[in-house]
Amino acid sequence: MSVPATDTTLGVALLGFAGLGPDQDHQTSMYRPAFEAHPGFEVLPGTTGFDDPAVDVVSVCVAPDRRADAVIAALRAGKHVLVDKPLALTAADAARVAAVAAETGNVCLPAHHQRFHPMIAAARGAVAGGKVGLPWNVQADFLVAGGTPSPAGELANFAVYPIDVVLALTGLRVRRVFARLSTHWSDGDADDFALLFLTHENGLTSTISVGRLRELADTRPAGLAVHRYRVSGSHGVLDIDASRPAVVLRRAEASSPTWHGPSTVDRLLDELHAAVVAGRPSSPSAADAVQVAEIVDAARASAASGHPVDLQEGTR
Repeated sequence: MSVPATDTTLGVALLGFAGLGPDQDHQTSMYRPAFEAHPGFEVLPGTTGFDDPAVDVVSVCVAPDRRADAVIAALRAGKHVLVDKPLALTAADAARVAAVAAETGNVCLPAHHQRFHPMIAAARGAVAGGKVGLPWNVQADFLVAGGTPSPAGELANFAVYPIDVVLALTGLRVRRVFARLSTHWSDGDADDFALLFLTHENGLTSTISVGRLRELADTRPAGLAVHRYRVSGSHGVLDIDASRPAVVLRRAEASSPTWHGPSTVDRLLDELHAAVVAGRPSSPSAADAVQVAEIVDAARASAASGHPVDLQEGTR
């Protein structure tokens, strides 16, 4: 499906209000408000179906175990899709989605919105422009304080964000994964902390720590306590603190950053709108989500076996 360049207001149908956690509803808290505020989209009534020609885009937040099939159904119905993270629970299901997206030519944008952070966007330009020379290592920390732990574990819940950022920063695929999962404070057996050691093409390495901490006095519940990256190269080091720039509001119960200007989700919708109107693939794409899912699958297998897991050279 393509949208004529003269008609830039896209009709949006909201499908599902579920996530990986018991109280996770990104459709209500993130996507719907952003769609309603964006001049390029119009949220249609809740009863709108895939067969309605007014629907150009479907925002998919159904339960993760049904998500891949829902996205495929929307794509085959000729609709473009924004899909909550993760696109699918396994790399195999993510690959099914990517194949249908390629077959139909419709936009399938996974909500890896952290790559649109202005600090990260600037860092991507700096790395691509050779500011640190040839990169040889990336260190990433993505830690959330408080909130309700995901029964699926925080590797499945959060790792998509820093993995996607590292891939966007380097442009180099991952070939080997070694991981450790642990549970420090959450109830049950699900992991709340993951440490990933990744070997990329060209010998570049990256280390990613991701997880959930206890509540902190200076961080809003389920807010990012640490979100930073360090890119080391042959001619310099680039430090990226994605908690900045922001105005910090300090209150008795907690402190929180307040942003001025478009949020990462707003920029995600800018990319969705531009890709649909131009008739081009989105960035990130479903194929990018497959790469992330492959790494998550390999990390889980590595943690279970205690050994590194190699990714297939031909994996896409």
